[in-house]
Amino acid sequence: MSLKGATVKTLKWNTLDRVATQVLYGLSGIVLANMLSKKDFGLVGVLSVFQAFAILFVDSGFGAALLQKKDPDREDYSTVFWFNLGVSIVIYAILYALAPEIATFFGDERLVAMSRVMFLAFVLTGLGIVQTNRLMKRMDVKHIALADLVALTLSSILGIVLALGGFGAWAIVWQSVALAALKSGWLWMTGGWRPSAVFSMRSLRDIRNIGLSVFTTQFFNTLFLNIYQFVIGKWYSLSQLGSYTQADKWSKMGSASLSQILTSSFVPVLSRVQDDIEAFHRYMRRIDRFTALITFPSLGLLAACGGSIFHFLFGTKWDVAIPLFQVLCIRGIGTVFVSLFGNYMMALGHGKRLVGLEVVKDAATAVALLATVFTMSLEALVWGQLGATLVTWIAAAFMVRRSTGYGVMSLFRDVIPFIAAAGVAVIVVVLIPVPGGDISHQLNITSLISLALQLAAGAAAAVAVLAMLRVPEIPEAVAYLRKKI
Repeated sequence: MSLKGATVKTLKWNTLDRVATQVLYGLSGIVLANMLSKKDFGLVGVLSVFQAFAILFVDSGFGAALLQKKDPDREDYSTVFWFNLGVSIVIYAILYALAPEIATFFGDERLVAMSRVMFLAFVLTGLGIVQTNRLMKRMDVKHIALADLVALTLSSILGIVLALGGFGAWAIVWQSVALAALKSGWLWMTGGWRPSAVFSMRSLRDIRNIGLSVFTTQFFNTLFLNIYQFVIGKWYSLSQLGSYTQADKWSKMGSASLSQILTSSFVPVLSRVQDDIEAFHRYMRRIDRFTALITFPSLGLLAACGGSIFHFLFGTKWDVAIPLFQVLCIRGIGTVFVSLFGNYMMALGHGKRLVGLEVVKDAATAVALLATVFTMSLEALVWGQLGATLVTWIAAAFMVRRSTGYGVMSLFRDVIPFIAAAGVAVIVVVLIPVPGGDISHQLNITSLISLALQLAAGAAAAVAVLAMLRVPEIPEAVAYLRKKI
């Protein structure tokens, strides 16, 4: 299969995977959000901070390094697998011992037992990291998509059943553990790979530089992504943390999915043309425009329709999260492009510049946090995040120019038509009058009608603007769909 054909196939399966995953994740999230309390979500939000760091240390950046390496062999994969397994066991033992201190720090003794169970998820996740990266490197993501579908379906059913049975926050804990176990188990059964009884220091040395650079980048990225949950959980309240985690979770369903699709689809492609800078530039331009086509209209519409979405799904229970959700959706656009620009540098093996980009991002986030945290306002906190992301986006563009030779103005010129389309779509949505009615309960028909009108009008406006601007991606997408049909 040609590189273009392999790219299209990979992109298709990654998109199907993300769409199916987010639909299932969303359905279970709707049920749990309506049944569980804000404090329940706050408790799990606290544990998710520690779990995020645990998964980071388990992989240590070597999984991403395998993606960047041109031709990893069986010894490379096996070495990284055994490294991941050993680190995961050590970290779980440490966190198991620290569980009482975690509970004391956040003032809820339930966290002792809950943390010891929930932290099993990162050990189980570690068993599937190399399996996943090997399939991604081969651009064979069909097995990953099926693993996600099976695991999320069964774990969502388990979470809903436990919530209906009155298990409270434990429903989310066991859902998390089941999801990790089922996905890793499926990959082991269907992935067609088993580790060899070999551990090579040579393999680790070969990928050490890019691995450590990715790890350093991901460490600080994880730190500053989760520092808000830590601060809110400790110095605000667990109920406020519950509201923030709901806004953050639903906004990231779009931006995080897009970042994951782009990384798993395009980094293997870019690594294959890393020695041909002209081809690399051609792919960059196509990827920039494709990303903008998807990101600006979709996340812009999500932000504009935030009120109708939350009222349809949850009634008025999570109203405090609506403005947070809207700002975080806009922040998500910048997050996707910062991640994309980082992928360009990673594909060329520029690990030090990845670290530099992370330093800029974290410095901007730290300044924003210090400027807003004492307001005791969740809205001020998320507006600060948005400002920090915009600063990082601009800095990332200059770093990409130095790494690839692709100009800053070219990067932004690629996305201007899609910014215009998203802007018009948002204006159209805002101008649509929202019908009145009872929104005291979830899944009400009034909010559903409002949401349907907003989405239809906004999408039509975006497509119309792109057609008027003669954006070539629109006829290309139509031709591809016609061919498939």
